[in-house]
Amino acid sequence: MITYNSLSIALPNIDQTTVTEWIGRVAESHQRVVGDINYVFCNDEEILDVNRRYLQHDYYTDIITFDYGRGNVLSGDLYISLDTVRSNAELFGKPYDEELHRVLVHGVLHLVGINDKGPGERELMEAAEDAALALRTVE
Repeated sequence: MITYNSLSIALPNIDQTTVTEWIGRVAESHQRVVGDINYVFCNDEEILDVNRRYLQHDYYTDIITFDYGRGNVLSGDLYISLDTVRSNAELFGKPYDEELHRVLVHGVLHLVGINDKGPGERELMEAAEDAALALRTVE
């Protein structure tokens, strides 16, 4: 089950049913099933607090993924800063909606086991994001 929550901001304007179905297709494409995935939308200060408190990182980011999955079941909490999603969309010259969906699936791909910090991993993540975005039906 996928849930959509927020801390102190409004939920983004997405069709939750469509996103949930899309994430199911992405999971299936990686031979996984969706367990409990909790999206938590927040602002920059809130994600910075989560980053400091739980990861001892002192920087802003677009998403933090906490993985609770077991076996082929994807479960976790995915904190997404809508402030950073918006500023990254501007920085990369992408529509906000496209950047938001990229971040939504980025966290799921972390749950699948794809990393993006080591040598060559960023390219693998970007290819996986592109493949996942291709499975999306326009809302």
